[in-house]
Amino acid sequence: MPIANMSLTRPNARLLARTHRTFASQIRHYAAPGEGTVPAAKKKYVPTSGTYPLGFRAGSAHVGVKPSNTRFDDLALIASDSPCSGAAVFTTNKFQAAPVTVSRDMLKQRSGDGIRAVVVNSGCANAVTGKGGIEDAIQMGQETDRCFIQDSNGEDDGQGSRSIVMSTGVIGQRLPIQKIISKLPTAYYNLGGSHDHWLGAARAICTTDTFPKLVSKTFTLPSSSEEYHIAGMTKGAGMIHPNMATLLGIICTDAPIAPAPLQQALTSAITKSFNSISIDGDTSTNDTVAILANGAAGGETISSTSSKDFEAFQATLTEFAIDLAKLVVRDGEGATKFVTIRVTNAKTYNDAKRVGSSIARSPLVKTALYGKDANWGRILCATGYAEGVESVVPEETSVSFIPADGSEELKLLVRGEPEQVDEERAAKILESEDLEIVVRLSEKFDAEATVWTCDFSHEYVTINGDYRT
Repeated sequence: MPIANMSLTRPNARLLARTHRTFASQIRHYAAPGEGTVPAAKKKYVPTSGTYPLGFRAGSAHVGVKPSNTRFDDLALIASDSPCSGAAVFTTNKFQAAPVTVSRDMLKQRSGDGIRAVVVNSGCANAVTGKGGIEDAIQMGQETDRCFIQDSNGEDDGQGSRSIVMSTGVIGQRLPIQKIISKLPTAYYNLGGSHDHWLGAARAICTTDTFPKLVSKTFTLPSSSEEYHIAGMTKGAGMIHPNMATLLGIICTDAPIAPAPLQQALTSAITKSFNSISIDGDTSTNDTVAILANGAAGGETISSTSSKDFEAFQATLTEFAIDLAKLVVRDGEGATKFVTIRVTNAKTYNDAKRVGSSIARSPLVKTALYGKDANWGRILCATGYAEGVESVVPEETSVSFIPADGSEELKLLVRGEPEQVDEERAAKILESEDLEIVVRLSEKFDAEATVWTCDFSHEYVTINGDYRT
């Protein structure tokens, strides 16, 4: 087409200015693990103190796994003073990283017994790295084991490694394994039981996270007068979607529980926590959540899943895992909103969960929330295409926003009929960082599920556009 005939549209200056202001206000900077100041809005999620389980210590060291990281710790070690029970849940991605394979095999060989430590590096995932990657993960575990030989309980019992290995970061690159193992003794000698030690380890496992995620609490069991402690850290900000997400989690407790019931309690807890969050619909190669229990606080060992102590412990662990998982969503890459999606009146829990997950991973829903647009049609659409769901009754379906300030719900759709939406109030509700969406599927059923997610912003693209380089 000749230039003289081309029709050029002048840009909308007001729109460009508004878009620039919105994008600029959401910028967050990241480079190396734990780098920079925690954003002001996130500081409230970083604990200033904690109550940590007896007989566990945490430490960290600087390796420089990523060449750009010249000063921040990127190697973490969490250890029990004595051999303990261990359990873990791993990613279901068919391309499973070397540390996932090695740690799963180790736990199976030891039947979850006699575990001493969890060792984690950030900056490199050691995923899709072939036989060399497997060898690196094995060596990482073995060299961690060597650190405990000097302990009275550190002797080799002939059953192989006692260390769970985790890695997180860029996929497809080999670990600088010699640099890592040279700093393992440093991480070991830096072990301690203070809040600063635990927080330092939580920082060391971060990648694009903007704040370290650490939770601790106390609890009791029906058969004991002892006070027990549980503490955990997690990392993850993107590539998050069940099963599981691109996250790592380490949980420790001084309650006495045998490996088999410990594994069952963790698996159950994961279903309603780490497997109920979504940031971008991507499932990673490295996802691992592990738990160690050393019984250092005393009491009778929980060896049966039918006991009241087990029921109480499972309830505590589930609530605790939910608290940890929510922090991952709070730190979603580029996220400006924390969104709770509660799906009720479903035929089964799985139906409700599938609908919630469908809404949570919809780019159209997530971008509308970022734009503060009460576009409930997108929520309804994602409800309708949820796969394998038998509970959706269009003429009985309702959708509402539940404001974070506790005021009356804003009804958007009631029994299949659209409401006259107060757009001004809807926009005000969407200004808040927290939002709850409730979807009622029918009038005949009563099962429900909750999924947590966040919005999609310009910055999500920025972060993931240059993550590797």
